[in-house]
Amino acid sequence: MNTALVIIDIQNDYFPHGKCELFQAEQALTVTKKLLKHFRTEKLPIFYVQHISPENATFFLPNTKGVQIHKDIEPLRSENIIVKYMPNSFHETTLHEKLSSLSIKNLVMCGMMTHMCVDTSVRAAKELGYYVTLISDACATKDLEWNGRKLPASFINDVYMASLNGKFADVITSADYFTES
Repeated sequence: MNTALVIIDIQNDYFPHGKCELFQAEQALTVTKKLLKHFRTEKLPIFYVQHISPENATFFLPNTKGVQIHKDIEPLRSENIIVKYMPNSFHETTLHEKLSSLSIKNLVMCGMMTHMCVDTSVRAAKELGYYVTLISDACATKDLEWNGRKLPASFINDVYMASLNGKFADVITSADYFTES
Protein backbone atom coordinates (compact mmCIF):
# COMPACT_ATOMS: atom_id res chain seq x y z
CA MET A 1 0.00 0.00 0.00
CA ASN A 2 1.26 3.47 -0.79
CA THR A 3 -0.89 5.41 1.70
CA ALA A 4 0.11 6.94 5.03
CA LEU A 5 -1.69 8.80 7.80
CA VAL A 6 -0.24 12.19 8.74
CA ILE A 7 -1.46 13.59 12.09
CA ILE A 8 -0.52 17.25 12.47
CA ASP A 9 0.04 18.89 15.86
CA ILE A 10 -2.56 17.15 18.00
CA GLN A 11 -0.81 18.35 21.14
CA ASN A 12 -1.94 19.16 24.67
CA ASP A 13 -1.86 22.96 24.39
CA TYR A 14 -4.81 22.81 21.96
CA PHE A 15 -7.12 21.17 24.51
CA PRO A 16 -9.01 22.52 27.56
CA HIS A 17 -6.60 24.09 30.05
CA GLY A 18 -3.92 24.31 27.35
CA LYS A 19 -2.29 27.56 26.30
CA CYS A 20 -4.14 27.78 22.93
CA GLU A 21 -7.46 25.95 23.28
CA LEU A 22 -9.20 25.18 19.99
CA PHE A 23 -12.89 24.90 19.16
CA GLN A 24 -14.06 21.26 19.10
CA ALA A 25 -10.58 19.85 19.66
CA GLU A 26 -12.06 16.85 21.48
CA GLN A 27 -14.31 15.97 18.54
CA ALA A 28 -11.38 16.14 16.14
CA LEU A 29 -9.38 13.95 18.53
CA THR A 30 -12.17 11.35 18.62
CA VAL A 31 -12.19 11.12 14.82
CA THR A 32 -8.39 10.98 14.71
CA LYS A 33 -8.45 8.04 17.14
CA LYS A 34 -10.74 6.16 14.69
CA LEU A 35 -8.38 6.93 11.80
CA LEU A 36 -5.42 5.80 13.87
CA LYS A 37 -7.14 2.53 14.78
CA HIS A 38 -7.94 1.91 11.10
CA PHE A 39 -4.35 2.56 9.96
CA ARG A 40 -2.93 0.40 12.74
CA THR A 41 -5.32 -2.45 11.91
CA GLU A 42 -4.38 -2.22 8.22
CA LYS A 43 -0.68 -1.99 9.17
CA LEU A 44 -0.26 1.23 7.18
CA PRO A 45 2.40 3.85 7.98
CA ILE A 46 1.57 6.56 10.51
CA PHE A 47 3.38 9.87 10.89
CA TYR A 48 2.86 12.26 13.78
CA VAL A 49 3.96 15.84 13.30
CA GLN A 50 4.88 17.64 16.50
CA HIS A 51 5.40 21.40 16.55
CA ILE A 52 7.95 22.83 18.95
CA SER A 53 7.98 26.61 19.35
CA PRO A 54 10.87 28.88 20.25
CA GLU A 55 11.18 29.68 23.94
CA ASN A 56 9.67 33.17 23.53
CA ALA A 57 6.40 31.77 22.07
CA THR A 58 3.10 31.49 23.93
CA PHE A 59 2.45 27.75 23.44
CA PHE A 60 4.14 24.48 22.39
CA LEU A 61 7.11 25.48 24.50
CA PRO A 62 9.98 22.98 24.71
CA ASN A 63 9.95 20.60 27.67
CA THR A 64 6.36 21.38 28.71
CA LYS A 65 3.26 19.20 28.99
CA GLY A 66 1.60 21.40 26.37
CA VAL A 67 4.05 20.44 23.62
CA GLN A 68 3.43 16.71 24.06
CA ILE A 69 1.28 14.71 21.64
CA HIS A 70 -2.12 14.04 23.24
CA LYS A 71 -2.06 10.85 25.32
CA ASP A 72 -5.16 9.43 23.58
CA ILE A 73 -3.17 9.04 20.36
CA GLU A 74 0.21 8.25 21.85
CA PRO A 75 2.59 7.01 19.15
CA LEU A 76 3.77 3.42 19.18
CA ARG A 77 7.51 2.82 18.91
CA SER A 78 7.06 1.67 15.31
CA GLU A 79 5.37 4.96 14.33
CA ASN A 80 7.18 8.05 13.14
CA ILE A 81 7.35 11.38 14.97
CA ILE A 82 8.42 14.33 12.83
CA VAL A 83 9.43 17.43 14.77
CA LYS A 84 8.85 20.77 13.06
CA TYR A 85 9.48 24.38 13.95
CA MET A 86 7.40 26.06 11.23
CA PRO A 87 3.75 25.63 10.10
CA ASN A 88 4.74 23.53 7.05
CA SER A 89 5.22 19.90 8.12
CA PHE A 90 7.68 19.40 5.25
CA HIS A 91 9.86 22.49 5.82
CA GLU A 92 13.28 21.47 7.15
CA THR A 93 11.94 18.12 8.39
CA THR A 94 12.46 14.51 7.30
CA LEU A 95 8.78 13.94 6.45
CA HIS A 96 9.14 14.00 2.64
CA GLU A 97 12.29 11.89 2.79
CA LYS A 98 10.67 9.24 4.98
CA LEU A 99 7.47 9.13 2.92
CA SER A 100 9.53 8.80 -0.27
CA SER A 101 11.61 5.98 1.20
CA LEU A 102 8.37 4.03 1.71
CA SER A 103 7.09 4.89 -1.80
CA ILE A 104 4.12 6.72 -0.26
CA LYS A 105 2.07 8.64 -2.84
CA ASN A 106 -1.22 9.11 -0.96
CA LEU A 107 -1.64 10.96 2.31
CA VAL A 108 -4.61 10.96 4.63
CA MET A 109 -4.17 14.10 6.68
CA CYS A 110 -5.78 15.56 9.78
CA GLY A 111 -4.85 17.79 12.66
CA MET A 112 -4.69 21.21 14.19
CA MET A 113 -4.89 24.26 13.53
CA THR A 114 -6.82 24.14 10.29
CA HIS A 115 -6.02 27.72 9.30
CA MET A 116 -2.31 27.44 9.98
CA CYS A 117 -0.38 24.16 10.02
CA VAL A 118 -3.01 21.96 8.36
CA ASP A 119 -3.55 24.41 5.49
CA THR A 120 0.18 25.01 4.98
CA SER A 121 1.05 21.31 5.13
CA VAL A 122 -1.73 20.21 2.77
CA ARG A 123 -0.65 22.79 0.17
CA ALA A 124 3.00 21.74 0.54
CA ALA A 125 2.08 18.06 0.17
CA LYS A 126 0.27 18.81 -3.07
CA GLU A 127 3.24 20.82 -4.37
CA LEU A 128 5.47 17.82 -3.61
CA GLY A 129 3.23 15.58 -5.73
CA TYR A 130 1.21 13.74 -3.10
CA TYR A 131 -2.46 12.93 -3.50
CA VAL A 132 -4.04 14.27 -0.31
CA THR A 133 -7.25 13.24 1.40
CA LEU A 134 -8.06 15.70 4.18
CA ILE A 135 -10.50 14.50 6.84
CA SER A 136 -12.57 17.59 7.67
CA ASP A 137 -14.01 16.43 10.99
CA ALA A 138 -10.55 15.41 12.25
CA CYS A 139 -9.38 19.04 12.13
CA ALA A 140 -9.86 21.91 14.57
CA THR A 141 -9.17 25.62 14.69
CA LYS A 142 -10.08 28.68 16.74
CA ASP A 143 -11.99 31.92 16.40
CA LEU A 144 -10.11 34.63 14.54
CA GLU A 145 -10.48 38.39 14.34
CA TRP A 146 -10.25 40.50 11.19
CA ASN A 147 -11.08 44.18 10.74
CA GLY A 148 -12.69 44.34 14.16
CA ARG A 149 -14.95 41.35 13.49
CA LYS A 150 -14.89 38.04 15.32
CA LEU A 151 -14.93 35.12 12.87
CA PRO A 152 -16.18 31.90 14.49
CA ALA A 153 -14.00 28.79 14.37
CA SER A 154 -16.71 26.76 12.62
CA PHE A 155 -16.73 29.37 9.82
CA ILE A 156 -12.93 29.43 9.63
CA ASN A 157 -12.80 25.62 9.38
CA ASP A 158 -15.44 25.61 6.62
CA VAL A 159 -13.66 28.33 4.62
CA TYR A 160 -10.36 26.49 4.72
CA MET A 161 -11.94 23.15 3.81
CA ALA A 162 -13.73 24.78 0.88
CA SER A 163 -10.49 26.49 -0.23
CA LEU A 164 -8.45 23.27 -0.12
CA ASN A 165 -11.07 20.98 -1.65
CA GLY A 166 -10.49 20.01 -5.24
CA LYS A 167 -7.33 21.98 -5.98
CA PHE A 168 -5.12 20.79 -3.11
CA ALA A 169 -6.96 17.85 -1.54
CA ASP A 170 -10.00 15.66 -1.61
CA VAL A 171 -11.71 17.02 1.51
CA ILE A 172 -14.16 14.54 3.00
CA THR A 173 -15.67 13.58 6.34
CA SER A 174 -14.53 10.54 8.27
CA ALA A 175 -17.86 8.86 7.54
CA ASP A 176 -17.21 9.21 3.81
CA TYR A 177 -13.62 8.02 4.23
CA PHE A 178 -14.65 4.86 6.07
CA THR A 179 -17.39 4.19 3.52
CA GLU A 180 -14.83 4.41 0.70
CA SER A 181 -12.04 2.39 2.40
